[in-house]
Amino acid sequence: MADCQLYLISPLDVVGDFPDRLDRALAAGEGLATAFQFRVKDVDQHEAARLAAPLQEICAARDVGFIVNDSVPLAKRLKADGVHLGQGDGDIREAREELGRDVQIGVTCHASRHLAMEAGEAGADYVAFGAFFPSETKASDHRPEVDVLEWWSGLFEIPCVAIGGITPDNCAPLVEAGADFLAVSNAVWGSDEVAAVKAFAEKLR
Repeated sequence: MADCQLYLISPLDVVGDFPDRLDRALAAGEGLATAFQFRVKDVDQHEAARLAAPLQEICAARDVGFIVNDSVPLAKRLKADGVHLGQGDGDIREAREELGRDVQIGVTCHASRHLAMEAGEAGADYVAFGAFFPSETKASDHRPEVDVLEWWSGLFEIPCVAIGGITPDNCAPLVEAGADFLAVSNAVWGSDEVAAVKAFAEKLR
């Protein structure tokens, strides 16, 4: 088991052959890719649940955590393993009350040590810092320094996730600084997902 693991984030388009691509990526990264975030936009909850169903099955079969982005109601409906909350997506304590003790709750903290400590105190299971690099997936004005990962991992038990434009070529400093997870999307889905996951594996193992 690698010290630093992959946290795969879905592209916005998860139809067509995407379930097969996810299965191939998880197979290539067995023991390394341990979480998958379902991230779709501008669809109602019923449609989101329909799109999620085959992906959630694949994750369950591979023992990979299935995390819903932004939506506590959808996470509850799907009985997902977790939910990821942006700063505008609701209160951690309310989400915990809604979802129960066993569901993982992650929080976007941008470049802010203060937001990360607040999230930890409120009961978050992990905090996410980024974007460390320019991202093809999501625009961000926040550019944390790598030392925020050293600071966090040196003081707190709660895992930290590095996010934003991460590739096999630029990830080494984040791993060395103490990131527990690398959140990646376009670096995997923008090309051959198996080759991309294997390239990450070479850097992480």
